[in-house]
Amino acid sequence: MSSVADQLNNVLLKTARLIELCNALQEENELLKLENKHVKATLDRAKINEADLTEKLRVLKLAKSIEGTSEKTLDIKQKINEFVREIDKCVVLLKK
Repeated sequence: MSSVADQLNNVLLKTARLIELCNALQEENELLKLENKHVKATLDRAKINEADLTEKLRVLKLAKSIEGTSEKTLDIKQKINEFVREIDKCVVLLKK
């Protein structure tokens, strides 16, 4: 039979190992939280970039469609100005 002192020593050793494991897991958790934060920031930037590119594509498609028509230059300028104002509104919303 093990003596009480041996059993107590065994419990202390296992407790020390558990504390070390807990500390290591806490450090890993902090690193993973930091990595997650960076990934989310990258994703947010990618979403903004995607929205910007989608808007540019829409404007380009519209410009192509205007190119084929015989509308007056003034009408075309007014449409372009409307699109610029709409893009500016979108940029303001994205910055909020």
